[in-house]
Amino acid sequence: MNQPISFGAGRPTDTGRNDLTDVMRQVAHGDKEAFSALYDALAPLVFGIVLKVVRDRAQSEEVAQEVMIDLWRQAARYRPEAGAVRTWAATIAHRRAVDRVRSAQAATDREHAQAAREHTTAFDEVAEQVETRLESEQVRRCLRGLTELQRQAVTLAYYQGLTYREVAETLRTPLPTIKTRMRDGLIRLRDCMGVTT
Repeated sequence: MNQPISFGAGRPTDTGRNDLTDVMRQVAHGDKEAFSALYDALAPLVFGIVLKVVRDRAQSEEVAQEVMIDLWRQAARYRPEAGAVRTWAATIAHRRAVDRVRSAQAATDREHAQAAREHTTAFDEVAEQVETRLESEQVRRCLRGLTELQRQAVTLAYYQGLTYREVAETLRTPLPTIKTRMRDGLIRLRDCMGVTT
């Protein structure tokens, strides 16, 4: 049972349907020598089927070994009336190979999806930084277009978080004058930045 599959060896000896059915019955009863004979008869067939589906030799050898172990474990489930042992083994081999390909494809799809999410996130962060820098530059340019008094009032209120009253106290200017400067300054900023209301 621990025997490796000798892949690449010639075709197995032609074992008839009845012979393999008898061998399978013996394997179902735990006969290791019968399994060795079954292994020799079916390993090349199993490997060939798996290789055609999986197309990677190393993975095909692994899947073929799994199939041979399945044949050992499931020998009692084999029913001669359902078909030949070779057909049964070929069906198990094909299913296992397809499962391996699907599993590998699903893993690849998950990796691609994760990479796309990470790539999109990185792109969004860069785009957001660029947009923020462009907007900041435009705000600085528009602020330079304000009068000195308007710029001071707007800067104190929006960049330093002062209230109208605190701006008036800081600039030692009456509150109504500060409100007028702020209103006029914000209108000019809005127009400069092309903001529509």
